Amino acid sequence: MRLLNDLALTRNNAARREKTGTTCSGVMSRASAIEWELRLPGQPLLTVHDNHWANGERDVVLFKPTVVPEMPAALSNLHNRLRSGISATERRGELRIMVFPTYVDKHERPRVKKSLTTADLADRVGLARLRELTARKGVSLGPAFDRPNLPLVDLDDPQHEKPLQHALVFPAVDDETPVVAFTYFKIVPVLRHVDWLSPDDD
Repeated sequence: MRLLNDLALTRNNAARREKTGTTCSGVMSRASAIEWELRLPGQPLLTVHDNHWANGERDVVLFKPTVVPEMPAALSNLHNRLRSGISATERRGELRIMVFPTYVDKHERPRVKKSLTTADLADRVGLARLRELTARKGVSLGPAFDRPNLPLVDLDDPQHEKPLQHALVFPAVDDETPVVAFTYFKIVPVLRHVDWLSPDDD
């Protein structure tokens, strides 16, 4: 699947890695990881893991291999960090992933910005990318929490007034959307920062 002009994402159906580690909630557990490969011409392969933990938790992360190929510090520092948890919503058969876009600090360490206006989120992730995601069957973008006086999340008229945390909701049977979303809001900003993707690569 081609995400951007030069960036392709492919599920590796031949690989399912079993591992032990710590879940997002800090529990030691075993995980079965579905592997997805990110390819850019002339650059080392990047591997994304969709971790399904034995205790029921789930997250997506840029997997760190035993030997990390030579690459810029900001991208190297993203491996096994800033994973995105996937959790159930109140609706049966529905999951969500938080939309916290990455930026790189002055020490070349990726960080996340949690609260943004919808307009700022669109500027960081790309309005076209958000529309592409929400055009998928059963996928929607909205406030992460049900609180009073939150503005409407409308990609046709993104609001500038109030920062909030956004979440992407998707069907539980959809394994692809959370990985694509994670790539767009966690990995692509770092790829642009290290000049592996140009700002115009869309």
